[in-house]
Amino acid sequence: MGMTVTMAQPVGTDPAEASEAFGEAARPRRPLALSPSRASDFKSCPLLYRLRAVDRLPEPPSPAAVRGTLVHTVLEEMFGRPGPERTPRRTAEAVGPAWERMAEQCPELVGMLPDEAMAGWLDSARDLVRSYFRLEDPRRFEPQACEYAVEIDTVDGVPLRGFIDRLDLAPTGELRIVDYKTGRSPGPDFEGRALYQLKFYALMIYRLRGVVPAQLKLIYLADGLSLQYAPSESELIGFSHAVGALWRAVTAALESGNFPARRGPMCRWCTHQALCPEYGGTPPPYPGAPSPGALSPGPPAAGAPMTVVGADPIGPGVTAGTF
Repeated sequence: MGMTVTMAQPVGTDPAEASEAFGEAARPRRPLALSPSRASDFKSCPLLYRLRAVDRLPEPPSPAAVRGTLVHTVLEEMFGRPGPERTPRRTAEAVGPAWERMAEQCPELVGMLPDEAMAGWLDSARDLVRSYFRLEDPRRFEPQACEYAVEIDTVDGVPLRGFIDRLDLAPTGELRIVDYKTGRSPGPDFEGRALYQLKFYALMIYRLRGVVPAQLKLIYLADGLSLQYAPSESELIGFSHAVGALWRAVTAALESGNFPARRGPMCRWCTHQALCPEYGGTPPPYPGAPSPGALSPGPPAAGAPMTVVGADPIGPGVTAGTF
């Protein structure tokens, strides 16, 4: 199974967007779309959204973010092996080789930590992989898809984009969306932020398949906990309306160039404080709104097909039972 290295954003960022931030700003721009990460950026700080999505300023990789990418890669590759080979030992042993491939593909990562700290950092990644096996037994089921890339428009024409860590299908037809977190489970103030991401994915699956996922599951590897949530159809319809309102606000800001900075609890992790007026900085000149084709295409015409990039996984998954 091939590996795609995408990082340089805080843990939880979508891989496609992380690659743009990590030294790839010169490549042709993809049309703007809402993802869980970019939606959260705009809601928490419109200026942060602009610097990431419009200016596409690179962000240095953090050890925590790179470790998250490494663990996600190892777990994805684990499901590419036959069930009996998905053991804790074999999977933990895959951390070292996976890191070597990442460092070869992105040489900038080599100096991320002092040499004397690398062994402990790799051990911490192995610990996170071993923690996964205390929460699930991957030998007992076959995911329908891993690292599932979806781009789709809502009924209001809002372009959505996301990468789903894992999509499971029960024999009885229920769908489960699974997201791995390499950090610890959030407190009450941040739990809603984590569920927001999964509701975003649930909305995309609902639009793609016309089925409400039976379960949204967050797996927190650092403390060995999981959080499950069952969305309703009415909830996803309401969420779609909220996403539409957010996209209209984003579009208005793109046209006006007005992206105010907003101080909040996430500021302490922001790498753009030197450009933030809240910290005495000055943002770079606004480069202007992207070309019209890079914005929302507007509501689809009657009878127009849905836009789906990354077609449905081939073949059904099989699990040992319902969720």
